[in-house]
Amino acid sequence: MSHDDVETLALELQSAYEVGKMVAVPPSERPDFDLNKAYEVEARLKEFREAGGHRAVGRKVGYANKAMWRVLKLETLVWAHMYDDTVHYSDNNLATLALPHARSLKVEPEIVFGLKEPVTGERSDAAGAFAFVDWLAIGFEIIDCPFPEWKFQPCDFIASFGLHAALVIGERMQVRPDLIAKLVDELPRFKVRVSKSGEFIEEGSGRNSLKSPALCLAELGAAIAKRFPAQPLGGGEIVSSGTLTAGHPTAKGDLWTVEVEGLSLPSLTLRLT
Repeated sequence: MSHDDVETLALELQSAYEVGKMVAVPPSERPDFDLNKAYEVEARLKEFREAGGHRAVGRKVGYANKAMWRVLKLETLVWAHMYDDTVHYSDNNLATLALPHARSLKVEPEIVFGLKEPVTGERSDAAGAFAFVDWLAIGFEIIDCPFPEWKFQPCDFIASFGLHAALVIGERMQVRPDLIAKLVDELPRFKVRVSKSGEFIEEGSGRNSLKSPALCLAELGAAIAKRFPAQPLGGGEIVSSGTLTAGHPTAKGDLWTVEVEGLSLPSLTLRLT
């Protein structure tokens, strides 16, 4: 796949994103498309969004599950950028969100980190990852798949904005040094309960994000540094660290709540309009 082919594909995916159009043929089904080309497309999409006046504010994680790595022949997780018009903060842990160009939405609860400095070096343990963290929160990631029947490969995920439609962030907990040991212990074990319009949907755990969201953050920092050593995961970035449950289909009018047990974070409620 040539540079011109990458440019053409990026323009196609950007156009589909802007108008809510499906993409009939995923990039993975096109000649010579792989993870390297996917990250080239992702970089061009970032340039397009920035040229349109939108700033990249963080990364979202995909495939934070080592069992999936073996199946899909991945060496590590994958990622894509999030932007200032797709990341939102709740008001008193309540949020209302409209997504006018949605195609096929799902909602996922995730731990969100705010970074205070660049994540450098090789993979660290959970305590080491917290050295880079300013705050954490519970969030709802809204994903939107442009491919028929939700069928895609990791390289398709990267090249289509990481399926990212929006992120809603709840109340933020400042990560003080005296809290780190407690958080390292709690993050693999805490639980979330997700409900839709008051009806229980699913329970999840921190273990579902690479055994701990902190370990997922460390893995992401190392993976970015290895692939793009001159562009590490930076201070000030927001990281959505992988879903804690299955993704659940959602649509306009749905009311979602995630309750947190075993971690000092309040519940978060999101209404789609």
